[in-house]
Amino acid sequence: MRSLLLVLGALVACVGSDEPLLPCGDAQYLESMYTCYDTDFLCPVVDGTPTLRCGGACYLPSMYSCEDSELVYQPVASASAIAFPTVPGNYVPACSAPATTLHLPGPPYDNYFYSDCHVQAQSLVTSPQPGDNLTIIGPRLVVAFPAGNSGVCAFFAPQNGVNGTLGLELMNFTSGGALQPVYKKTNGSYPSVGVAGIINFNSSALLTIPIIGSVRTIRDFTEGPSLLQPEIQDAINFMPVDSGAVMTRLWLDNVTTMEFGFIPIDSSGATTVDIDNRTLSFSPGDYLFYTNFDYPQLIQLNASAVLNPGSQDLTSQQPSETMSLSFLSYSEKLLAGGWRFLTYFGRDSMIATLLLQPVMSQGEGGAIEAVIGAVLERINRTDGSVCHEETIGDYATFTNEENNITSTAPSYSYPMIDTDLYLPRVMDQYFLQTVNGSGRYHAIFNTAAGSINPYNKNETWGGLATKNAQKIMNIAARFAGPGNQIIENLHHLKPDQIVGQWRDSTYGIGGGRIPYDVNTALMPAALRSIASLSRAGVYSNQTWGTLADTYADVWEDETLQFFEVTVSAAEAKSRLESYVQSGYFDGPSQADQLDGDVVFHGLSLDGYNNLTQVQVMNTDDCFRLFLLNSTNQTQLTSFMNQTANNVMRDFPAGLMTPLGVLIANPAYGVGPEYAANWTNNAYQGTVIWSWPLAMMGKGLEKQLDRCNNSTDTPDFCSDDVVHSNVLKAYNMLWDVIQANSADLATEMWTWVYEDDGFQFTQLGALPPPPGTSPTEHHFKHSS
Repeated sequence: MRSLLLVLGALVACVGSDEPLLPCGDAQYLESMYTCYDTDFLCPVVDGTPTLRCGGACYLPSMYSCEDSELVYQPVASASAIAFPTVPGNYVPACSAPATTLHLPGPPYDNYFYSDCHVQAQSLVTSPQPGDNLTIIGPRLVVAFPAGNSGVCAFFAPQNGVNGTLGLELMNFTSGGALQPVYKKTNGSYPSVGVAGIINFNSSALLTIPIIGSVRTIRDFTEGPSLLQPEIQDAINFMPVDSGAVMTRLWLDNVTTMEFGFIPIDSSGATTVDIDNRTLSFSPGDYLFYTNFDYPQLIQLNASAVLNPGSQDLTSQQPSETMSLSFLSYSEKLLAGGWRFLTYFGRDSMIATLLLQPVMSQGEGGAIEAVIGAVLERINRTDGSVCHEETIGDYATFTNEENNITSTAPSYSYPMIDTDLYLPRVMDQYFLQTVNGSGRYHAIFNTAAGSINPYNKNETWGGLATKNAQKIMNIAARFAGPGNQIIENLHHLKPDQIVGQWRDSTYGIGGGRIPYDVNTALMPAALRSIASLSRAGVYSNQTWGTLADTYADVWEDETLQFFEVTVSAAEAKSRLESYVQSGYFDGPSQADQLDGDVVFHGLSLDGYNNLTQVQVMNTDDCFRLFLLNSTNQTQLTSFMNQTANNVMRDFPAGLMTPLGVLIANPAYGVGPEYAANWTNNAYQGTVIWSWPLAMMGKGLEKQLDRCNNSTDTPDFCSDDVVHSNVLKAYNMLWDVIQANSADLATEMWTWVYEDDGFQFTQLGALPPPPGTSPTEHHFKHSS
């Protein structure tokens, strides 16, 4: 799952400020965030540096100068006496606002971001570190662009052939930052835009494999069986340029040209780039690299535009998080994460919105409406399914050709069953629970569809939203009918799919056909929202106002029973000892922490190996805590207690580790397939993910807050043992989140058990499970 957007949802919280607001004309401002010029003109503070006024714009002197109240772009200068090379044909018109840059290190990966009014880009440098597994980590440079989900990639090797001796590093320009803009005028409809940087090779290097075009093409090579398409690779042309070399490729649309070049910094000839057939060789030293393409760019929402007025202080209190959020936020959509997922993913953007809504901007042009509009625009008009992922840019043309279609049109996939269920909840929270949203649903629902998704022309967003709700009602009716509460009537994965919810890897839910989160939390939550939206007149079908609530009662109260797993205390201790003795965990069994039966809810039903229940303890309780307010008191008290116990107990007795709460624990499963498939090197195994940590914390907080409601207090609040357990679990959870705050900058992470303790490790540093590909961590997003 892509998760930078989700990680930001986990990290960005409403942080108060004691700093006073000062007047500037008709506006008010925080002095830590802005400077007031001429009593009425505000300029932002960027990375701690005040920007200056230039006419109606603000600028950083390191990037621009001001002449006659007009910004003038400052050309990059070298720190040495040697003439610094420039990108051929580069001329960058000034932007009215300073560029935004961000560096997020996480060896062996180094992430750099650049955004201005012309282009947005992420650059990722992979440089192996001592002790890294060199079979899965090698020297590489990636530059990815949200526009068209496009990018370039260069794989390098040491000329001496000794693996692990070649190191890469991006150097800062003397004017500041590791990336600078590229802008070339063209004869076409769009300028050729991109970024440039300085890369250092510590020894002689070979560029062995270049990939130019789509991020999806790069992923096909890095994540699968190293697939390279001759139609794409053979179209790369190698040419000398300014003592260096440039690779160019005309996209399959026969319009877009992408460049990827390298020029020695030292023009004396001490460093060189040589072309040998389709390989580039580099002597040690510094090189200017650049990449650019003539393709329509997205309209980015800056950090202040993403946040609502009451949350503007987050730009100074959590600058990295808000800058990352801005990098993923555009007027048309929010992106899932970098670098592999710089495009639309429906589930990611909606979960992030649910977590981030207290701080996100509202109203026309705001971030929340960008999410809602993107989801509605991409709904399948035939059955109301919500789009999981879009295919755009060069890869869209390629996949169309594979299907004997000559077209550059995007395509949309609908394999998931959970994604449908988030939409009503997101609309409910915005249209019915925010001041600005309450007056916006008419305009949004009356919007004509088809501007992005050509298959939805002649539809409206409201019509598509109604089709989605109708689909949910139809599915829910089977189980909700009198006497119909049987397994067969629960919500199953689609017949042609092996995944269907957020744990979308092969063993994410153990091959189960009936997911726990979908049936026990997402479905009843969607039904509650359909009922609320119908009563408010958002949906035209007024009968849903009562019927959907009736359905929700049944789904909320009658589904947990199918997933519940109870293991007696004696048997649970035996299984823990067996798990440890079998070599699946080198630490203590923690069996002494068990003071009674172990109760949890399995990941799914009808799994691989003829498993009736996939008996893996997990964090998906968080969905029910976060999305529902159960009124079945006996069930709620039991659920709160078992969730708290599982969060508090140390792995493998429970889910807790010093590095965070694991999303899965197979120790109580009977059979070797459990321990073998949910491991610390599996994408959704015994690993830690950022956003479930946050959702679990927010869910426990929400349920504890109900104890302060004098008119509708849940029974668990007056049960001293259960309430104490829940409060303790809540505090332990936030303690471990705060203790690992530095690592929350990643989508997910894992561990190795060494020196009698859990040691933080990136998942990509461990060999993948048999039959799977290595998984890189995503920069804090990704999500």
